[in-house]
Amino acid sequence: MLTRGDVHDPGIGFITLTRVKVSPDLQVARVFYTTLGDAQARDETARALERAAPFFRRQIGSRLRLRRVPEIEFRFDETVQHQDRIEQILRDLREEEAGRTATPDPDTGPTAVPHDDNSD
Repeated sequence: MLTRGDVHDPGIGFITLTRVKVSPDLQVARVFYTTLGDAQARDETARALERAAPFFRRQIGSRLRLRRVPEIEFRFDETVQHQDRIEQILRDLREEEAGRTATPDPDTGPTAVPHDDNSD
């Protein structure tokens, strides 16, 4: 419905649906999504999806044969941001390690071993 343009709310913008979790009793469907933009754009998208939730529910109810159509809850998927942060940390660590191996540290270079004159 989103890709076909059935929803005409410009506040939704560009989103990616990442997963849907349906409760065991089929009463609630949690739709997880990500979006591009800053916090303000994210808030606007969340409000637009909340406004569109009843429309989605009606559309699903008319297209599927279910005894009860689940309530739809849209939730921003934080896991994608966490994954991006972890990847950035790993990249930084790799760059730091590569920098350490490329330039030898003069303090950790070869050290002179004192010679004992009484060893003869």
